[in-house]
Amino acid sequence: MKSPEWKRAVLLAVVTAACGPRAGDDIQVGLAGSMGSTGGIAVRQGANLAVEQINARGGIGGRRLALVVKDDGGDPRKAIVVAGELRDDPRVVAVVGHVNSAATLAAAAVYNDPRHGVAELSPTASSPQVTQAGPWTFRVSPSDLAYGPALARWSRARGQRRAAVLYVNDDYGRGVATSFAEAFGREGGQVVEADPYLDEVLSTGTGVEPYVRRAMSRGIDVLLIAGTAADAEKILPVVRRLGFAGRVMGADGLLGIETHGAVGEGVFVAAAFFADAPGAAAKAFVADYRRAYRQPPNADAALAYDAVQVIGRALAQAGTDRARIREYLEGIGTRSAAVEGVTGTIRFDRNGDLARNEVAVGVVRGGTVVTAAR
Repeated sequence: MKSPEWKRAVLLAVVTAACGPRAGDDIQVGLAGSMGSTGGIAVRQGANLAVEQINARGGIGGRRLALVVKDDGGDPRKAIVVAGELRDDPRVVAVVGHVNSAATLAAAAVYNDPRHGVAELSPTASSPQVTQAGPWTFRVSPSDLAYGPALARWSRARGQRRAAVLYVNDDYGRGVATSFAEAFGREGGQVVEADPYLDEVLSTGTGVEPYVRRAMSRGIDVLLIAGTAADAEKILPVVRRLGFAGRVMGADGLLGIETHGAVGEGVFVAAAFFADAPGAAAKAFVADYRRAYRQPPNADAALAYDAVQVIGRALAQAGTDRARIREYLEGIGTRSAAVEGVTGTIRFDRNGDLARNEVAVGVVRGGTVVTAAR
């Protein structure tokens, strides 16, 4: 039979754990997203590097930072389950995630629970709808309102006049497609073909070939793929085989196509960071990332790195109380100093979006996305 002292010790341990992290324990931050996807792998690597560096500097007030990794598979339904698990774990003080827009938006309803919210800081969700996701939701990624127009302006400045758009039929794809089409039209161009696709379309039958053939017959000189690197890996061989000689481009969802070999060479990508970024902080990050993972970082990795650094600042200044973390994040750049990240200056507006919403255009060269020539 266990002694009364043993029972009291167990009860004390349970009560203490329910109250949250104790002095000397790791501070746990959720990392949620499609961890098996190309973007998710980059996000996890960037986040891990930031955690390692924070801990090497002594952690947060002498306590180590630890990631609680949850894979939502990029599925909004699973993202809701994952978000519930993280929110209901009292040891998790904030969440970096989710990776794609649809999952981020679905999870936001959980994190923004008025009874017990938890700050959700997405490194990469770009849908304009994230702006209205709730007071507990933030992001360090620019929105599609920047990515689509940046590609449109860049194309028109280089003489492209007729475009076709292939877009994944979800929040992300529709957002990029719409913002690109509107900006391309304002700049004097014309979108002559816009076709949605689902994953099943890419995996069965002729795939997107009929769409590409029809677009080429209409004289396009630029093709926008508003989807993921995994989508582009299936679409690009079709485009090459049909002999399309114009520009192929995409927004941040295409990041990672540079790791898929020759099929991605020459593709233009709008992003918040490139491996040839200037500045001491960016150069140090690139060097550290190369040492850790034997490859250059892309914008997904850099944004995740910055997101963890932002959470680290919030923990150092506000402690581990969830409400205080949210309040601190809300005030970055107004009530407190902006965070100088490797992707640029981070300050949040009243909706939890970046106060700056700027991206540049890069091109895949030799397995790396580098800044495209002006």
